[in-house]
Amino acid sequence: MDLRLPHVRGLLRGPRRMLSAAAAVVVLAGVGTWTAVAGDDPPPVHRADRIMAVGDGVRLDTSYFTAGSGGRRPAVLLAHGFGGSKADVRKQAESLARDGYAVLTWSARGFGESTGKIGLNAPDGEVADVSRLIDWLAGQPQVRLDEKGDPRVGVAGGSYGGAVALLAAGHDRRVDAIAPAITYWNLSDALFPNGVLKKLWAGLFVNMGGGCDRFEDQLCRMYQRVAESGQPDQQAVELLDERSPQAVGERIDVPTLLMQGQTDSLFPLGHADQAARAIRAGGAPVAVDWIAGGHDGGDRETDRVQARVGAWFDRYLKGDESAGTGPAFRVSRTVGTGSGDGEPRLEGVSADSYPGLGSKLRPVELRGREQSFDNPAGAAPPAVSALPGIGGSGGLSQLSSLGIGVSLDFPGQHAAFESAPVREDLRITGSPTATVHVKSTKDDAVLFAKVYDVGPGGTQPVLPSQLVTPVRVTDVGGGRDVKITLPAVDHEVKSGHRLRLVLSSTDLGYASPTAPATYTVSLKGDLEVPTALGDTGPAAGLPAWVWWAPLAGAAVAAALLLTARRRTTAPPPDPALAGVPLQITDLTKRYAKSTDRYAVRDLSFRVEQGQVLGLLGPNGAGKTTTLRMLMGLITPDGGEIRVFGHAIAPGAPVLSRVGAFVEGAGFLPHLSGRENLELYWKATGRPPEDAHLDEALEIAGLGDALARAVRTYSQGMRQRLAIAQAMLGLPDLLILDEPTNGLDPPQIREMREVMIRYAAAGRTVIVSSHLLAEVEQTCTHLVVMDHGRLVQAGPVGEIVGSGDTLLVGTSARVDTPLVEKVAALPGIASATATDGGLLVRLDAQGTARDLIAELVRLDVPVESVGPHRRLEDAFLTLIGEPA
Repeated sequence: MDLRLPHVRGLLRGPRRMLSAAAAVVVLAGVGTWTAVAGDDPPPVHRADRIMAVGDGVRLDTSYFTAGSGGRRPAVLLAHGFGGSKADVRKQAESLARDGYAVLTWSARGFGESTGKIGLNAPDGEVADVSRLIDWLAGQPQVRLDEKGDPRVGVAGGSYGGAVALLAAGHDRRVDAIAPAITYWNLSDALFPNGVLKKLWAGLFVNMGGGCDRFEDQLCRMYQRVAESGQPDQQAVELLDERSPQAVGERIDVPTLLMQGQTDSLFPLGHADQAARAIRAGGAPVAVDWIAGGHDGGDRETDRVQARVGAWFDRYLKGDESAGTGPAFRVSRTVGTGSGDGEPRLEGVSADSYPGLGSKLRPVELRGREQSFDNPAGAAPPAVSALPGIGGSGGLSQLSSLGIGVSLDFPGQHAAFESAPVREDLRITGSPTATVHVKSTKDDAVLFAKVYDVGPGGTQPVLPSQLVTPVRVTDVGGGRDVKITLPAVDHEVKSGHRLRLVLSSTDLGYASPTAPATYTVSLKGDLEVPTALGDTGPAAGLPAWVWWAPLAGAAVAAALLLTARRRTTAPPPDPALAGVPLQITDLTKRYAKSTDRYAVRDLSFRVEQGQVLGLLGPNGAGKTTTLRMLMGLITPDGGEIRVFGHAIAPGAPVLSRVGAFVEGAGFLPHLSGRENLELYWKATGRPPEDAHLDEALEIAGLGDALARAVRTYSQGMRQRLAIAQAMLGLPDLLILDEPTNGLDPPQIREMREVMIRYAAAGRTVIVSSHLLAEVEQTCTHLVVMDHGRLVQAGPVGEIVGSGDTLLVGTSARVDTPLVEKVAALPGIASATATDGGLLVRLDAQGTARDLIAELVRLDVPVESVGPHRRLEDAFLTLIGEPA
């Protein structure tokens, strides 16, 4: 069924209420046209700024982006997040314009240069504005129309902008596809979950909006009333419900890409789950993507997310049948630490269908007697889980993803129930549930439920993503059973660890009853843990959007073409190694005409599927020699190399599963980029359909330059063509020797991303590079060589070491007296001011959790906290000399 056809689309939607667009959009002012030209001669992007009147005296500040002269094209509306403006989405708008879309951005009411009061996406306010912007798009000569007044249009945005995308699809039949990110399905549930006020986030909302008087009067009155009482009333719930996508959920029937943050105490994963179930029930295609970051910090994977949005719109707006939209469900997982600032490194795991939050439940027995604890007068001191506002690329959630516990529960204010150590690694994907019996000395009780991952010996309990579920329980004076649904997470519990269910009477982020009370809680069954993707979920297939990312790269050595058809006698394959991409055993190579000088000597290591292995060493360590022997380009003097169980020799058939760049790219300068790739593949003798040539050409990202002679290419363009050549046939093992030579920083970053995602598809990458910071961010494992020998091999985290130093990012410079107070804290060996905050070294008794608590107590303006680790230090220690 083709959802792109207007008549089919109409049949699927059925009767639908549409906002009145009686108040026409009036263009009041145009502020010229702006043109941007990027490297490698992409089409220029033209931007026209206009102030549009949308009725009731409201004026919206808009920007319209187009590129090229390709006639009519689909349109995209890009919405910004709360507290921002149209400037926040300008780069994405320019990128989409270059990709063949007409893009309209705007500052929502009350933000940027737009007038009007903030209505939190009111149907007759911000949502009606979207319909009027669609009216305007329908009159533009560059925009493709499905019928008169009906442009082909998609809507995308994050947070506040993501909600308006959902609402627009429910209110206006002309919307054809949407891609909302880290947003809400029900705003009252987001701010009043289970009847408990999320007081810190609610206050931040008002402050980010510029104060209560910047909001519609009824919203301002509602906030003041709820903030004063500490408890939402029915009128407040109904007011936010009508401004929520859930109110029009049954009318959202367009292809929807839902991207939700795992580290998000504002809009947790459950909101995307509710949206997915509602929209899928209407018959529309839905994909769910759990990204690593969210409103509480972490990596929001901006480049990957925007690339996937582009692919989604290519399929459902352009009608490009070849545009892969990615898996139905994808989750990003942390696989270690990358750069020196502690940024986690990610991989993707996927499934062919969205499993929901309660799939494949596994019971985990909890132990613990009936326990009583207090809700203190004034609900103080409160327990600490998430700290709203500590976001960016750091945040408490980042520490929890790295196995560092930072939550606080005060004695006498919580109950705890604990499991036995798990016997094997356990991957939780979804929302655990538990049933408890609750009694209170008051009629009502408010509990904060969370599940900790507790290491051996009870050390360093970790709260996954720093998430907690508040529960308001009424009529509990005589006791009642309560089923608690805990926050949805994707978290691995290692063998030997325990799960601890904690029920606390307070939490810093929420409003608790201020009257003292005593709660009594007992267990009524097991903890039910969802394991939707299993303990070793399948690696994500290489997402189609990867092919749209502009990449840097490498090429197969020209010499490989000459050896492709040679065959030599080789030992029989080893069945035990059939699934192992590479095993090197006692590999030795002497220098030419020498009997006692070795380029490589007694080298042994093994590489597993899904790894990105960094081959490191100073100049002359033997890295390139090792890679050339691996490719069969030179013959070792001793030892053995096996790839998927097959011994390597020049021209070995198993080399067809290997793509590599171990020499300079061997392109014919008078041929075009496309012709070079086609000629190379033809020379391998393999069927044309196995080449995946179209994907490789997209990888090159050279646009019209593919038709030009290679002699006209810059070094960066040659490298991008080379990576396409190395990936022809999508080899199971990809080998890259210094692939970033000649690339600028953005291209290096793109290269990093493609290597990580290539391995996440179940393939393996080996990269040799002298850029240690890039290796640290890219690789999961390392092999360090020096003077031809193995120095050390293993996961990056083990080689770098966990370290005892934390980098604390702050929103303002910390003055000397405050630095001295931090340095004098128990458990702190030293504290030093840096440009962005503090560098804190812990002593043997210090913990990150205690440090966080003390920083909050001292009013240090914390924005991020992360381990301070550097591969360079470990590398120099291992080799004992400069790299």
